[in-house]
Amino acid sequence: MTPQRTDGAPSADAANAYLEALRERLATDGCGVTATTWRDYRVVIGSRSNRRVRWFGTKVELFVLAAATPEVDDASMAEFTGWAMDYVKSLRSGLPGARNATMILPALAGGSVQPSARNWAAKDARILGTSLIGRPVTVETPASRATRVTMYRGKVVYGGMFTRHVLEKASLYFR
Repeated sequence: MTPQRTDGAPSADAANAYLEALRERLATDGCGVTATTWRDYRVVIGSRSNRRVRWFGTKVELFVLAAATPEVDDASMAEFTGWAMDYVKSLRSGLPGARNATMILPALAGGSVQPSARNWAAKDARILGTSLIGRPVTVETPASRATRVTMYRGKVVYGGMFTRHVLEKASLYFR
């Protein structure tokens, strides 16, 4: 039997189930899948790289970092996004610059997502340097309703030619 919370906070069971399904979707799409921890939460990491002629031979690396928490607010979203971008910066391969770009989808899934966290994620992409672009994602996984995914879906100044690719992958992974 799964222990239930008695303090009124939503259970993380649905968010953990979502995280496991996300891990499977990443693996099915050919991503390398690993894991680490952030603030005692398990983080699923998926990564892949692509190089296309229409990108003028530029290699784009896509990283998905996702954790399940009972509740998501704008402070935890900002902290996780900053941590994810720094983490990926330490992992990335290749030379930064015009021929390589890194896109990051830092996602927090929880039974309750505060409106301020959804607004923060949908507001804009976060850019670190000129070749590290993060699009934070909130995933609300309430037991009684459908999953609600929020992220910035607009273009960015740096890395704009990868927008369609990143949004296609995001819609494949986050459903």
